Amino acid sequence: MKVVAADWLPYCLPLRWPWQTSRGTLNERRGRLRRLTTDDGRTGWGDCAPLPEFGIDEAAATAFAEESATLDLAAQRAGLSLNAWLSGRAPLASVAVNASFGPIFTVDRDSLDQAASAGYTVAKLKVGVAPVDDEIAALQRLAATLPPTMRLRLDANRAWTFAEAQRFIAACAGLPVDGLEEPLAAPDAARLASLQMAAAFPLAIDESIHLLDTAFFHHAPVRRLVLKPARHGGLLASTELALRARASGMEVIVTAALESACGIATLAHLAAAVAPDAVHGLATGEWLASDVGLSPPIIDGRMQLPKGDGIGFAMAGAR
Repeated sequence: MKVVAADWLPYCLPLRWPWQTSRGTLNERRGRLRRLTTDDGRTGWGDCAPLPEFGIDEAAATAFAEESATLDLAAQRAGLSLNAWLSGRAPLASVAVNASFGPIFTVDRDSLDQAASAGYTVAKLKVGVAPVDDEIAALQRLAATLPPTMRLRLDANRAWTFAEAQRFIAACAGLPVDGLEEPLAAPDAARLASLQMAAAFPLAIDESIHLLDTAFFHHAPVRRLVLKPARHGGLLASTELALRARASGMEVIVTAALESACGIATLAHLAAAVAPDAVHGLATGEWLASDVGLSPPIIDGRMQLPKGDGIGFAMAGAR
């Protein structure tokens, strides 16, 4: 099998709703697909979707897409799905995912009820976009009427001072909180460890990758690591990070950054390979008003992995 052609296919995908975080608002998702074609008719795919706000620059996204397309072909050549190729285990059919919502003020009981009825057990909400006391009040109102099968995963995107984070975490006591990502605007291991000791739920590192040195894994200051592979150098580097994190006792979840269907399929394979029992943040496809192909379907709160060898992505209109 020899690669005989390589090209890039740009895309611009409008969002159904604005994607708001503490760092701004997105109304469309731009990127490009990497396509590698071999002399025996195989196609390897990768998704290049830069998002500088979350530390995914053009170079990192390009490298991720190149590696993904290459590994897609490698798994196809081995006759394995990508998750089986990465893990060395039997292929998985699905992974659990959380429902993805916007800022906490935009979520109502009906939406959470619908998510619970669809089989989701975790709902992810954005915090850190309004005064912390207002968000505490909103959280307490939601928690009071939350479906009993559901927990809340919160993401502050490095919005708060240490004092604000302390206040928010204290207010979460006794509430059905699954975890809190990136509470500190200027995070360091010591202050994160202090906050984690005060929290009954996992705190998580996501975009603060400057903390991920050897000492971090020897004495992990938080209980959860969030992986966005394009930020970490690709699938292989992310797999290594996941192994180090799990060896240190940390939970690992894989999350999307509004990638296209190609990117989501790739991330779902990684999630199945490195943390098959976790609830991952991959259910973002419904935010896209159009897509480059079919995003993996979600049934009873679980994302169904594409069947077949490699990633299993097919571009829209392909036969």
